[in-house]
Amino acid sequence: MAERETGTGQSEAGRAPLPLGVPRVWRPGAKTVPLDRDEMLRYLGYHGQKIEPELAERIDAVAADAATRTAPAGIWAVFPRGMAYDTPVKREHPVSANQTPVAAGHIALEGTALALTGRDIFRHLKDARYVAVLAVTLGMASEQRLRVLSSQNPLEGAVFDAACSALVESAADALNCEIEAAAQAAGLSCNTRFSPGYGDLPLAVQPTVLATLNATRLCGITATPTNLLMPTKSITAFVGLFEGDPHSSDAVRSCAGCRVASGCPFRARGAHCW
Repeated sequence: MAERETGTGQSEAGRAPLPLGVPRVWRPGAKTVPLDRDEMLRYLGYHGQKIEPELAERIDAVAADAATRTAPAGIWAVFPRGMAYDTPVKREHPVSANQTPVAAGHIALEGTALALTGRDIFRHLKDARYVAVLAVTLGMASEQRLRVLSSQNPLEGAVFDAACSALVESAADALNCEIEAAAQAAGLSCNTRFSPGYGDLPLAVQPTVLATLNATRLCGITATPTNLLMPTKSITAFVGLFEGDPHSSDAVRSCAGCRVASGCPFRARGAHCW
């Protein structure tokens, strides 16, 4: 009889065990995190307009500088998905007959203090067997360079900022690939990354995410009193691990439920952030 998976993450015979509850530091090689130039231009608001050769050369020079000043690092861990349930949202006014009642979901991760609230993260993770928690950053060197450029040369500062935004997304993608490989080795599948601030998952969870991963000590990531990450080019996220086909929340790849949709600069120019 084949050996079934246990609470320690041991998979069936022939499959690799998951490292449950054990944070793993990730420090990629230089070529693992390439700069996506198209992504960088998108952050700059580019949507097909002509770029003069002199400006293109200047943009590329700043982008190359950004790539040399970043030191991507990350950390990730996998936890069993614990309690998952819907809780009704109290409304100031009664729900009318033609309104759909709203529920705010609750997802707990075993062995942690993490309690994820919101209907979008609930839909994203409620059917997952495990949840991977990740944090990634470009480090303080790029942060310091960004501050200098922003004060001395606003144009180059804007390009540097856009390049670093593209680089940290690329770093998150690379770390995500490592998680997917571990999941596949254990016979599991993954859905997409879901970060605090997506949909209705509040940023207030950031300090607990960092504490869960020991990310401040291991990667130098902290949270401000308003729950923004420092260095600013840092990302935290959750990935569901499933037996069978993965499930995702529509909010991850749409503007539905986003708290900043009404004033989003991407939507204002006919684009989006995903």
